[in-house]
Amino acid sequence: MRKLGQILMFVGVIVVLALIVWLLRQATALQSPTIGIPDMALPQYTPTIYPSASTVIEQVQALSRLETASYHIEKVITAETGQGPLGFLFGDRLLLIAHGQIIAGIDLRYFGPNSVVINDDGTVYVQLPPTEVFVATLDNSRTYVYDRRTGVGGMNPQLETAARQEAERLVLQAALEDGILDVAEANARDFMRSLLTGLGFKHIIFVETVPTPTPAPTATPAPVTNTPGP
Repeated sequence: MRKLGQILMFVGVIVVLALIVWLLRQATALQSPTIGIPDMALPQYTPTIYPSASTVIEQVQALSRLETASYHIEKVITAETGQGPLGFLFGDRLLLIAHGQIIAGIDLRYFGPNSVVINDDGTVYVQLPPTEVFVATLDNSRTYVYDRRTGVGGMNPQLETAARQEAERLVLQAALEDGILDVAEANARDFMRSLLTGLGFKHIIFVETVPTPTPAPTATPAPVTNTPGP
């Protein structure tokens, strides 16, 4: 009987907690009361956006980037919090369909006169800057929450933000593992080769360190010898 009383007391505490959390949820309007009501039966309101009248430009920077590779990657992210025995109270779980874009290339700020050497024989040695990732972000127009299930306590406001941050990291990792930097380097070489070929150069060699230019060999004049007269 004592164990039964303890069990009943525990169940009673849980029910009271659930009721309190539900009342708080209704009072603060954290989430529409969807218990027992199908989602399609609820009114669908169009969001209204009120942008601030002030705009602050923090920085203006000149860019000299040559973008040579772009990846578009889709990733499915599952994020959850508050799971366990009390998940029906504090749990929050969502499924995020993330679409990411990764752009890589070379920064031409590091490409200068010392990056190109032209020998007298017409051979051009080119040292390209290392490839790097310029952009790794999510496409907000295509990224969306496919499904979300929350407990009585409502949704965790930080859960979707954390899921999006993890999605950005994963799409970048996927692009790097697939060799986006190598693709960007190959495309950058093709671009520079076409550019130099259009300028009239025929022999183009890409190197990690440009060599010292060597002058073309010159003909050595034959020595003049005095021949005795007759």
